[in-house]
Amino acid sequence: MSFFDESSGAEGHPSENWGEGLRKPRRNWRAILGYSLTGLFLVGVAYAFNAPTPYVIEQPGTVFDVLGSDSGSKIITVNGAKSYDDKGKLFLLTVGLVGNPDQTPSWVEVLQAWNDPKKKVLPLDLVFPPGTATADTTDADFAMMQDSQQQATAAALRALNYEVGDKVNVYAVQKDTPASGLLRAKDVITAVNGEPLKNGDTLRALVKKNEGTAALNLTVLRGSHEVEVSVTPKKLKGVWRMGITITDSYDFPISVKLKLQDVGGPSGGMMFALGIIDKLTPGSLTGGLAVAGTGEIDGNGNVYPIGGIQQKMFGAVDAGATWFLAPADNCDEVVGHIPAGLHVTKVATLSDSLAALKAISADPETTSLPQCTLAK
Repeated sequence: MSFFDESSGAEGHPSENWGEGLRKPRRNWRAILGYSLTGLFLVGVAYAFNAPTPYVIEQPGTVFDVLGSDSGSKIITVNGAKSYDDKGKLFLLTVGLVGNPDQTPSWVEVLQAWNDPKKKVLPLDLVFPPGTATADTTDADFAMMQDSQQQATAAALRALNYEVGDKVNVYAVQKDTPASGLLRAKDVITAVNGEPLKNGDTLRALVKKNEGTAALNLTVLRGSHEVEVSVTPKKLKGVWRMGITITDSYDFPISVKLKLQDVGGPSGGMMFALGIIDKLTPGSLTGGLAVAGTGEIDGNGNVYPIGGIQQKMFGAVDAGATWFLAPADNCDEVVGHIPAGLHVTKVATLSDSLAALKAISADPETTSLPQCTLAK
């Protein structure tokens, strides 16, 4: 074995004293440091792309023209009354959600979303409360969509002076809640404390007012039998509840079918109602224009606030709408966030929405409609 002397090119011999004719081989510390930093950088990049985050991201979702079709089928179909076509468009807007408890967006996606006005970063627990499975949230969203379609149909037909009767149905009963073991899915609640129950909103108001002070005596139609059930509301996650999901169902004088695949939640109710009215009346509610909007609605035509309105306004612009109907109670989220080229008017009822469409169809540049302002 021999060693090579870097300074002279001559061969040397092993020696205990490296200072005598031999030099210890140099280590390239700069190269080692460079490789280490590169490795750390790559690890950091991999972490940023793959590490879980405590957030989800809202962004503009799919836009549907309720006067048109979805997956080859008409969204609104009417039987038992004459229907009419409108060359304009009534856009129902959705919000896309990036992430769920099983797979959250990466830190890179979160940082990009924070700098994108079209997107909104939300805490994961706000959208998916701890202990709630993704499937449970999805089921609840679809239940709310079904209920919103019923509410929209009732509101539209009542606006057209049809007679509509309604029932309050138990859609699901949550485990370990006051109603567990007492109420069942498919029960129909017809009265509370001996008073006929008007609708689901009436029941919610009674539960809130009760504040768990006493049992609510419910008259329930279970199949063909009537039973009496007593349930004492309990405060669950800060809200007084019995622990049931309810939907309103109605007896309609004509058949109205609403078909929209893979969309959940109640926020399309107002646009469904406007679409049904447009289908059942001659002429054009839109004046041939593309009008977008959002809002939950009840069977009496009241419009309620929804989530993700800023993302929906951007979705409206991307779809080609120039006008947007916004729930009045969402105005604080609207002011300062309206995309360029979009006109927004606030509405609190179905009647407000119909009046807005009438004004817009007469003059697309109108400035007479109610505007959103910040609450004082």
